[in-house]
Amino acid sequence: QVQLVESGGAMVQAGDSLRLACAASGRTVSNYLMAWFRQAPGKERERVATITRSGVNTYYADSVEGRFTISRDNAKNTLYLEMNSLKAEDTAVYYCAASSQTYCRHSECFAYWGQGTQVTVSS
Repeated sequence: QVQLVESGGAMVQAGDSLRLACAASGRTVSNYLMAWFRQAPGKERERVATITRSGVNTYYADSVEGRFTISRDNAKNTLYLEMNSLKAEDTAVYYCAASSQTYCRHSECFAYWGQGTQVTVSS
């Protein structure tokens, strides 16, 4: 079992950058497919980005492609999300998640979740 704790959320202005981190404990994250999801008020949870166990392959939602970068440091047991050119529509609670599957795009595949960190972007 793995425990996940997100950090780095803040209130920023449109165009700013933020870096979220997700620290894992319990088991090494190298055993897991990792992802960032987000959920805005009144909206369904949305997958933002996914990274495979080795970190070689990454996948992004169209809405963040070219602006966000997901990465992982397996030695530090940490997942990151670099967010640039932030927009008001990026406002949401951001969650990191871990899955024992090789690859999956659905939230149902992710058994382990952090508590979330709030990102608010003012226009």
